[in-house]
Amino acid sequence: MHWSYSFDERALRELQKLDRQAQRDIVAYLDKRIAGPGDPRRFGKPLRAELTGLWRYRVRDYRLICQIQDQRLLVLVVSVGHRKHVYD
Repeated sequence: MHWSYSFDERALRELQKLDRQAQRDIVAYLDKRIAGPGDPRRFGKPLRAELTGLWRYRVRDYRLICQIQDQRLLVLVVSVGHRKHVYD
């Protein structure tokens, strides 16, 4: 089992709006911790209420909201943003 990750269109646009260092940190986090043979759930936290079914990953002051697709061994990043605004 080897997990991979992908960005949906919205998340990719949000990522591109961030400064270059934040972009590098986020991609490095995904490459180092999410992509690979381990379970991606060990680094994130499940979300609750209206975001049930999604997972949250923390990179500095930024949050990645993701959907884990077990059948495809894929972590789909659906939102990227600063912790103040990402849950809005």
